[in-house]
Amino acid sequence: MMNKFFWYLLVGSIMLVSCSSSKSNSTNKLSDEELIDVVQRQTFRYFWEGAEPTSGAARERIHMDGIYPQDDKNVVTSGATGFGIMAIISAIDRNYVSRQEGVERLDKILNFLKYADRFHGAWPHWMHGETGKTKPFSKKDDGGDLVETAFVAQGLICVKQYFKDGSVQEQALSKLADELWKGIDFKWYTKGENVLYWHWSPNYGWEMNFPIHGYNECLIMYVLAAASPTYGVDAVVYHEGWAENGKIKANAEYKGIPLHIRHQGDPTGGPLFWAHYSYLGLNPKGLKDAYADYGAENTNQALINYQWCVDNPLNYKGYSENSWGLTASYSVKGYAGHAPNAHKDLGVIAPTAALSSIVYTPQQSIAAMRNWYENKKDKLWGEYGFYDAFSETADWYPQRYLGIDQGPIVVMLENYRSQLLWKLFMSDSDVQSGLDKLGFQYTK
Repeated sequence: MMNKFFWYLLVGSIMLVSCSSSKSNSTNKLSDEELIDVVQRQTFRYFWEGAEPTSGAARERIHMDGIYPQDDKNVVTSGATGFGIMAIISAIDRNYVSRQEGVERLDKILNFLKYADRFHGAWPHWMHGETGKTKPFSKKDDGGDLVETAFVAQGLICVKQYFKDGSVQEQALSKLADELWKGIDFKWYTKGENVLYWHWSPNYGWEMNFPIHGYNECLIMYVLAAASPTYGVDAVVYHEGWAENGKIKANAEYKGIPLHIRHQGDPTGGPLFWAHYSYLGLNPKGLKDAYADYGAENTNQALINYQWCVDNPLNYKGYSENSWGLTASYSVKGYAGHAPNAHKDLGVIAPTAALSSIVYTPQQSIAAMRNWYENKKDKLWGEYGFYDAFSETADWYPQRYLGIDQGPIVVMLENYRSQLLWKLFMSDSDVQSGLDKLGFQYTK
C-alpha cells in the first residue's frame, strides 16, 4: 500500500508539473501586438545595423552567406533608401532608437542624397554607397530613375512633416528634406508629352523608352508630379498618361473577388508590391478618383493573392491559409515577379507580400506571420527579420534579404498600428494640392 501511495503521489506530481508547464507555455505565447512589434523591430535592423556605413543609406541586398554579385556589397538603392527613411521615423516613434540617433542618421542619409548623382533632379536606381556615384542598373539605365526617385520623395515628405516643428537641428533636417524632393524635375521626365517616362540617361537619352501607363506600383510618382510646386505637371499628364483616357479601368474577378482597374491585363492582379510601394505614405483608405477606390482595389488584390495560395491550383508544397504571398522577390532561379496566375506562380512565397498587406488583410497576414515565426523560424528568420523568399517545393531557403522588400514590412506594420506614415504624408499641403489637382477624394 505504501508503494502504491508513493506511485500515485509521483504520478500526481508529474501531472501537476505538466499542467503548470502547459499553462506557462500558453502564457508566454506572444500576443498579436507583441508579435508584430518583434517583427517590426527586427526588420528595422536592416536599415539600421545593416545600412551602408558611409552613406547610412539602404543596401540593395544583404546576403548572410556573404556571396554577392561583383562589387555589389555596398551598393545602395534609391527606392529602399526612401522606404528606410520612413522606417527610421517609425523606429524613432517606437523608441527602437533615440530621437537624436534617428536625426543624426537621417541627416547623414539626406546629405548623401544631396551630393549623390542626380539627373534633372532624379536619383539613379543604384549608387555606390561610398561615393554617391551611379552604378548602372543595366547598360542604358545609367541615369535618372523617376520611379525609384518618387519612393525617395515619399520618405522625404514624411521627414519634412515629422520634424518641421522640432529643434533647430530637426527643423534644418525638415528644410533639407523639402528642398531635396522639390528639386525633382518631373516636367523634364514628360519629354514634352502627356505621360511620365521612367528613365533618362546622360549617355543614352530616352533610349530606354518606358512611358509609364497604369496600373502598377507607380501611382505615387504621378501624385508627386502633380504636387510639385517647382516642377509640377498638369492633370492631363495623369489622365492621358497614367489612366490612358480611362483605359485603365477594367472589370475582372477571381472567386467572386472583383478588380476594377487593369493590372497590366492580369485578371488576378499583378505582384502584390503594387499594393504596397505607392501606399507607404499615400493612404489608400478612402482614396478615390475617377478610376478606382484604391482601398477597396488593394484589399481585393491582397485577398485574391491569399485565396490563390489557399486554393493552390498548381499544387505547390506548403501553400495554405497560414503561408501565402506572391510578389517580386528572389526566386529559385534568380529574381521573378511572382503573381497569382499559372505563368507567374513559381512555388515561391515572399513573406513581404503577406506582411506588408497587413493594412488590407490583418487576419490573414497575422496568421502567416505567426505560423512562420512560431513554426518555421529556424528556416525563415534571421538577423534582419524574415528572409526574402522561400520554396517548400524546391526545399529552398536562402538566407538573403532585399532592401526593397524589407522596407514595406516595417512601414506597413507601423501604418497598421498607428497610421503614422500615412498621417505624415497626407498632412502635407503640397501633397493635398496634387491630389486635388488630379480629382482625388481622400481623408485629410
